[in-house]
Amino acid sequence: MVYNIFYGNLTDIDVMIKERISIDETNITLKTDLKKHGLYYFILKQRMELKNYIKAHADFLISFEPLIVENAPLIVSMMSRAARKAEVGPMAAVAGTISQLSMGFLLAEGAKNAIVDNGGDVALKTNKDVIMGLYAGESSLSGQIGFKIKHGKTPIGVCTSSGTVGHSISFGRADSVTVFADEASVADALATSIANEVKGDINQDAVGNGLSRAEDVRDLIRGVIIIVGESAGIVGKIPKLVKTDKKVVLGDFFDVY
Repeated sequence: MVYNIFYGNLTDIDVMIKERISIDETNITLKTDLKKHGLYYFILKQRMELKNYIKAHADFLISFEPLIVENAPLIVSMMSRAARKAEVGPMAAVAGTISQLSMGFLLAEGAKNAIVDNGGDVALKTNKDVIMGLYAGESSLSGQIGFKIKHGKTPIGVCTSSGTVGHSISFGRADSVTVFADEASVADALATSIANEVKGDINQDAVGNGLSRAEDVRDLIRGVIIIVGESAGIVGKIPKLVKTDKKVVLGDFFDVY
């Protein structure tokens, strides 16, 4: 998924700096008011701890089922916890967990605004409202809608899974399943879990099957929106939908206005 995020009326003190951090599979677009933060090295450390754990526990990498971990690094424990909640394998939560850990690191370093987009799995805390545009593959809704996230509702995790876009494994055929939850690690795992159930030859049926799964985990999410072709469905409360400019939303950049 590709998200593009826009911010309203930031003061000079709150000017956001955009950066990109790429370390192997981790591809982060970062927006923060913190000029010096050392996030690259923090992420490098998290990835190293995860890799070392996988070397000693190979099943953590390949399992499609939740796993119990003991005496594990924080990133591993968070991924395992999220996976158990969503009933999926722990790697389903890796991108959202890195986003969440990164946001927490920035806030601890003194950031007032931190938006970490790890390939479409986003963790954010801001002091201004945010409009987030959604890319949903070939669906006609792609690039046409966005979500207005009120700053008072942050921190929040916004994660998307798809069976038609990207390289992540999905057993369903959703153009996008976007989950809003308190934690990005949990949102990531749940997006995968729900997307896996978006099945059916008819789009409406596929959406309905995904919504049924979303209802099963309703207590873990704020809301979810599922898009398959021209069909869409919602469970829970999602941020206010707003119309967006497709050319802007599909452009790979953040902007401030």
